[in-house]
Amino acid sequence: MDETKNIINNDFKDVMLNRHSYREFKPDVKISREEISEMLEEATTAPSACNLQSWHFVVCDDAAGKEKAHSVMMPFNYPQTDSCSAIIFVLGDTQSHYKYRDVWNKACENGQITPEKRDQVFKTFLPLYEHADRSFLEKDATIDGSMVALQLLLTARSHGYEANPMSGYAFDKVASTFDLDDERYIPVTAIAIGKPAGDFTKSVRYNVKELTDFI
Repeated sequence: MDETKNIINNDFKDVMLNRHSYREFKPDVKISREEISEMLEEATTAPSACNLQSWHFVVCDDAAGKEKAHSVMMPFNYPQTDSCSAIIFVLGDTQSHYKYRDVWNKACENGQITPEKRDQVFKTFLPLYEHADRSFLEKDATIDGSMVALQLLLTARSHGYEANPMSGYAFDKVASTFDLDDERYIPVTAIAIGKPAGDFTKSVRYNVKELTDFI
């Protein structure tokens, strides 16, 4: 599969600086599951701590899925939830280290790293997660989920869509609503994707000088 075949905008400056959050989409626009999978594949090139890739996605792109998404949303997020082509819940996987050996063994088999380097990774990073407390695992998974979510926002724009990240929903109900293990998966954000209807509200940004210390 050519994972870049649906990219129609390769202008990074435009993709990043002209990204805006629309609150309403054209409800008749459909995005194929193949293209959604392409966007997710592109998004998952995002960096992650120790290459754990602690993320998981739930895609709601039909009536049944959108109804479930609607059921956990706060009312002010109904417009984009109900009108978008797809809403993707990004969750952090607090148990990604259970399959950590697989990704490094594959890298070794592919000749990307030596067996010695692989074993060093197993001895250095794996114990950090195997003996970590819940707080550490949640924070790590939240960082990874945030990284891939931002990349998904930009990927959606590169495919010619707009996207709206949301946190206004019942975090404690997301995993169970989608029949996932709520001990393993923690919500990070939900992203509505589609073709915009109407205008966006341009946001005001703080002056970076007020936010930055050079030391």
